[in-house]
Amino acid sequence: MAGRGGGANRPNGAAAANKICQFKLVLLGESAVGKSSLVLRFVKGQFHEFQESTIGAAFLTQTVCLDDTTVKFEIWDTAGQERYHSLAPMYYRGAQAAIVVYDITNTDTFTRAKNWVKELQRQASPNIVIALAGNKADIADKRAVEFQEAQTYADDNSLLFMETSAKTAMNVNEIFMAIASKTCRAVCLEDQDLNTTEYIITRIDDKIKSSLNIFRGLSIEIILFSHI
Repeated sequence: MAGRGGGANRPNGAAAANKICQFKLVLLGESAVGKSSLVLRFVKGQFHEFQESTIGAAFLTQTVCLDDTTVKFEIWDTAGQERYHSLAPMYYRGAQAAIVVYDITNTDTFTRAKNWVKELQRQASPNIVIALAGNKADIADKRAVEFQEAQTYADDNSLLFMETSAKTAMNVNEIFMAIASKTCRAVCLEDQDLNTTEYIITRIDDKIKSSLNIFRGLSIEIILFSHI
């Protein structure tokens, strides 16, 4: 699936990669915390001072290179208004990664972000990679949520964490690439587990067939012996 946006979002250039990692990523958080602005900055390298509220959800894609891997993001940017909350499971179901966004100048959005994390831990895929993004770091002078408080919470819940600014592009590519790195490692491990399982099943199947052949051979010998 082709990504939208310019080469600026390909940190390692457009060199050919020999592996492909494609996954679904969902953004969650209160309205006006900057979810759409983060996606727009990552996908198109743009920032709009006045971003319209998302209705339902928006879908975008982006393709980047990570070492020797081509990473294809399928990004679902969900609406933050309360009336759309009931639709969220439809978007995070089956997602391999999520970014939960809060506004560092608003403690209520941080509290709500914690609720989103709990919901993902309870209802999303058990192996989902979750990142916490403290957005609007460009106005840190109005900070209401301390960096260390968020970092401690992230550490306690095994989350990736960065403070970001969609306006200045601070840590925007970095948080998406950190997610890509961790998610692709998880996907590779799952593939290895699947290959190991298939190998074991094949070996068991071969042993069963071998046992059946031995059993058939014994049956033929018993039948022949009974006719002597």
